[in-house]
Amino acid sequence: MHMAYTMAPGRGDTDLLLFQLAKALLARGVKVTGTVQINTERPCNGPCDMDVNVLPDGPVIRISQTLGVEARGCRLNPSALEEAVGLVSQRVSQETGCLIVNKFGKHEAEGRGFRTVMAEALALDVPVLVGLNALNKDAFLEFSGDFAVELPPDVAALESWLLTSMQNDEAAA
Repeated sequence: MHMAYTMAPGRGDTDLLLFQLAKALLARGVKVTGTVQINTERPCNGPCDMDVNVLPDGPVIRISQTLGVEARGCRLNPSALEEAVGLVSQRVSQETGCLIVNKFGKHEAEGRGFRTVMAEALALDVPVLVGLNALNKDAFLEFSGDFAVELPPDVAALESWLLTSMQNDEAAA
């Protein structure tokens, strides 16, 4: 069972890191599934729009709600997130090379979101890589137990871990 997480220090850095990783893996011909997040700044200086690209080839789903410039609190659109979860779940199979989950966020911490998809992938011996922030780290560590390893926020290190994990899984089969 191969599960890892990474945390980049700046706002949006983990999103960019996982996006670059997915591009590199797809260019190698790896059968990647999951989601990467794309943030788009808004012209009115309000919070950015958050979209997830369902790997490997879309669709792109807007997971944020526009609540207005003065709005505070969670902008996540739960039904859009669950749409992405459903699409990813349909794509996870024994042929999947790896699963990338853009974030173990509030929904996952509360038992929803991508938790079931991650468990399905692990049951199929598909390596799982998760983006994480400090706010949800304790919930993720409780979910993953002793199985997850922390990896540095570096594309080469993440790619190396995933490729090695996939090779180990192939050798064990």
